[in-house]
Amino acid sequence: MSRFGDTFTTPKPILGMLHLAGDGPAAKLAQAEEEARIMAGEGVDGVVVENYFGGAEDVERVLDRLFGFDLGTRIGVNVLRDDARAFALAKTYPVSFIQVDSVAGHLPPEADEAFEAELAARREGVSALLFGGVRFKYQPVLSGRSESEDVRIGAARCDGLVVTSDATGQPTDMDKVARFHAATGGGTPLLIGAGLTEANAAEQLAKADGAVVGSWFKHDHKDTGRVEPAHVAGLMRVVRAIRSDA
Repeated sequence: MSRFGDTFTTPKPILGMLHLAGDGPAAKLAQAEEEARIMAGEGVDGVVVENYFGGAEDVERVLDRLFGFDLGTRIGVNVLRDDARAFALAKTYPVSFIQVDSVAGHLPPEADEAFEAELAARREGVSALLFGGVRFKYQPVLSGRSESEDVRIGAARCDGLVVTSDATGQPTDMDKVARFHAATGGGTPLLIGAGLTEANAAEQLAKADGAVVGSWFKHDHKDTGRVEPAHVAGLMRVVRAIRSDA
């Protein structure tokens, strides 16, 4: 079994985003705990603590809080614009996975070699899985390589690829998922990184190995909203049906 399968024993794992919204550190911490408890209670397989609306210090506060009790689900981290901090936190807290928005394709060739070496060095001594993006939403494409070559290089640098289209909440292009699958020969787990909904989950998870869900869980299905228990429960019902039919 792969490291991905060792960590997520349930097929098609769903990872919920904690965007760390709230007015001030205390409010961010309280909202993150509430949303993590909602997701865990509805059977979400993991939560991603991300500084989408907060800072790296908020990420650490939330990790410290969540690891202070038995949440019953996997915990991961994504420190936007500061990958080094994410790996440092993974050495301090027993996170199951790290998400990095781009592991290949976003840098010109002269910078990519140093990035590859730096990423490998950061992974040393860190047991957490690494999920990375290639041609991820909002990331530049500067490699001068073909998409398939970027995908193969990215797959070699991490334990799973997170695939998106161009924007938060935008459904992930299934043709793109198919191209990524072909480029990796099916040997690397692919996670839908944006736009998964109750309506398209069956189609998207038929082609992918799991998903990271943010906007759909919010009360208005927008990234600025608060997590709505009914939306989490609704999607997880669909996911459980997909799993039982597989």
